[in-house]
Amino acid sequence: MRRLYNIFFTVFLVLAAPFYLLKMWRRGNWRRGFAQRFGQFDSRVKQAVTNRQVLWLHAVSVGEVNICTQLIRSLEKRAPGLTIAVSTTTSTGMAELERKLPSHILKIYYPIDRRRWVQRAFSVLHPKGVVLVEAEIWPNFLWRARSLRTPVFLVNARLSKRSFRGYRRFRFLFRPLFASMAGVGCQNEEDRQKLIQLGCKPEAVRVVGNLKYDSARLDERRVVDAHQLLGQLGVPPQARVLVAGSTHRGEEAILGQVFKRLRPRFPDLFLVVVPRHHERGKEAGKDLASHGVQFVYRKEITASTQYPPGRVECLLVNTTGELRSFYERATVVFVGKSLTAQGGQNPIEPAMIGKPVVFGPHMQNFDAITQALLQGQGALQVSNAAELEQAVAGLLKDEKAAQELGQRGEQVVKQNLGAIERTVEMILDRLDDKGVYVAPG
Repeated sequence: MRRLYNIFFTVFLVLAAPFYLLKMWRRGNWRRGFAQRFGQFDSRVKQAVTNRQVLWLHAVSVGEVNICTQLIRSLEKRAPGLTIAVSTTTSTGMAELERKLPSHILKIYYPIDRRRWVQRAFSVLHPKGVVLVEAEIWPNFLWRARSLRTPVFLVNARLSKRSFRGYRRFRFLFRPLFASMAGVGCQNEEDRQKLIQLGCKPEAVRVVGNLKYDSARLDERRVVDAHQLLGQLGVPPQARVLVAGSTHRGEEAILGQVFKRLRPRFPDLFLVVVPRHHERGKEAGKDLASHGVQFVYRKEITASTQYPPGRVECLLVNTTGELRSFYERATVVFVGKSLTAQGGQNPIEPAMIGKPVVFGPHMQNFDAITQALLQGQGALQVSNAAELEQAVAGLLKDEKAAQELGQRGEQVVKQNLGAIERTVEMILDRLDDKGVYVAPG
């Protein structure tokens, strides 16, 4: 089985390499730490982990970094003797790690799942335990951890219908991997039953809630003063602002159309568009321009930039890590990847700060959160561009209704906090057996 997997993976890696490298190049800063993807680390990393008790956390990309940050804060209080290493897969994820975590936290790239490269990484880090955020299941990595008797924890585990079907279809490969998990923290009882069906030991699976709620509480240094920046674009302090966060292909065109239709009714309305991938800035700009939207790229704004009122209608944010700052200035928030793409993006961040939230029909990756917000009447879901225009217009027109929607969303988030501490307790219960000092809870 292992031989077959490695043969197929090697073939896949060779075929996918050009697309993988192109994607890395488009995102930028790909050379830094490139060798780490092959399990090769410099002396700085080796010195940081020598004779230390290392806990290895893995956050695939930006979305998981907030969760890791909260976990680390709690872990450091409870297990001060641990050296924490955090890996990520993307350069944008690494940028977020470096921005949000202090220098004493080791930040590395996750090794590509070839046996030799994974073995190199483990031989350097010698982790006491590994924490995987969400369902990041790579066979060679887990096989190596099992052979070294290194406990592996899967946290914030969620299984979409598609991923559940996939794991079941290849149960001959994945069932032993799930069975090897030392602890699994899942979001609800439905996910717990699915994980047990996939092979997890019942005693290893705990329902702890959704860690994304806690990650929204993250207190971080404000990267940009959105009020000041929009002021430089001639936007009055009292102006209405529609912030579209984490948009995907096709949504910028819809937003441009909706915005131009709303502007005659709300002359002070300003649009902020934040694509999920900043390298799509040029493409997103073309879509906005095709509907006559006068926009400025975020990267073009300097300390001396100043536009007269009315000259600019839209800010297109082609930088990373600033979305939360713009949410703070929003009158209404649209959550992207929900109209023209499948999966959706996280609606918790704007809901947590009491902003009225609107999203499209495709929120599969955040189904439990979406249902909680809708059941608590803390968000609006629309089916198409026409409904989006109607929903945004209603919230812009009725300030009281918008405020009440935001307050209900904030209340839903607050009612679901606490998963971080329950997850940390699960991890430390097992690590304590490995000789890691754990402070009393």
